[in-house]
Amino acid sequence: MTICTLSMATGCHQEQQENLALNRQQTEHAIAELRAAYGAFNRGDIDAAVRVLDPQVEWIKPEEFPHGGAHHGIEAAKGYPAQSRAAAAQVVSEPDQFVPVGDRVVVFVQARVLPRGTAEWQDINLADVYTFRDRSVINMRAFANRQDALRWVSQTDSGR
Repeated sequence: MTICTLSMATGCHQEQQENLALNRQQTEHAIAELRAAYGAFNRGDIDAAVRVLDPQVEWIKPEEFPHGGAHHGIEAAKGYPAQSRAAAAQVVSEPDQFVPVGDRVVVFVQARVLPRGTAEWQDINLADVYTFRDRSVINMRAFANRQDALRWVSQTDSGR
């Protein structure tokens, strides 16, 4: 009886974990929403840029980024793109590639930044990882290194 119950519980747990993965339609929707968010950011429309975020979103930036660390809630998440835009004369963030992994979408981003008081653009390759639940982003984690983002996703995905 105990073995049967344990097997059923393990099976249910595995099924619950497998259900975390986005299906094709959900993945397409998530990518469309993220494309729209980056477009809104580039236009300076911060409210539209964070529309896909859950009100309780956890937004994590590397410590080496300005205002790095974990931020909770939509208002705190709004601060990140607003600060990014305020710190430079111009900022353009273009997604290069979307990599779906389970319930996450890794976005490789090419950021072009024109610092205030200079005429020289800086090109920065980075990655943002978004975790989706019910068509909303519940977690965003930024990485200064794209390979670090892929390693983090594979480690956390296999640990579920």
